[in-house]
Amino acid sequence: MSSYYKGKRSRNIFDPLSHEPFRVSRSKIELFSSCPRCFYIDVRLGVGQPPGFPFNLNSAVDTLLKKEFDIHRSMSTAHPLMEAYGLDAVPFSHEKMDEWRDPFKGVTFLHEPTNFYVTGGVDDVWQNPEKELIIVDYKSTSKESEVTIDAEWQQSYKRQMEIYQWLFRNNGFSVSDTGYFVYCNGRRDVAAFDGKLEFDIKLIPYTGSDLWIESALASMKQLLMADVVPEPGDCCDFCTYRRDAREVLTKLVTRNS
Repeated sequence: MSSYYKGKRSRNIFDPLSHEPFRVSRSKIELFSSCPRCFYIDVRLGVGQPPGFPFNLNSAVDTLLKKEFDIHRSMSTAHPLMEAYGLDAVPFSHEKMDEWRDPFKGVTFLHEPTNFYVTGGVDDVWQNPEKELIIVDYKSTSKESEVTIDAEWQQSYKRQMEIYQWLFRNNGFSVSDTGYFVYCNGRRDVAAFDGKLEFDIKLIPYTGSDLWIESALASMKQLLMADVVPEPGDCCDFCTYRRDAREVLTKLVTRNS
């Protein structure tokens, strides 16, 4: 067994008999939203999906953006990107900013109806003159067409922002319904690479609603308390692979027996 699966089996598995708060990350809520079966197999049975490849270039862009916005945070000044889009805001300064952006800590809230300790690591937080917090998420890609958040697969981006908005509201902050995606698009139309990537940066507003989160958490708790593996989500590649592999192996065993 790989070290990955050994680790998965030894940590953060839901125990229906335990009364201790159970930690649920933003990514686990997204997993439940996309496929209840994969969520159950991971959180209740302890076998997670295989890890994806690390997006090191995307991580580098995130790190550099945070450094850049932190310069303006320290001076309480607007970033030129905000000014270019006519957004009256400044990066929010708070003693917990580093903790909120740490994926292993993040913004936290104990949801008492489910006893879930909900967490999520945010990219950035800005503040408008009305003292409302603005949730900000960094995204990066490289494509020839204009970047948007309109694709079906980008619904996960929107849910991600709504979870962050919900977390901050439950921590006592006033939060704007409108958050922003700082979307960096690596240019392909330059003459040469020359050892550097150039990006077009776009600020995309998104007005979210966190009304779905309470019911989602309740459904997650109900699912985890049951001893029945749920049906897979629509078009789940992992569930399709498991089904097809099982069918092929069953036919092979039957033919060879």
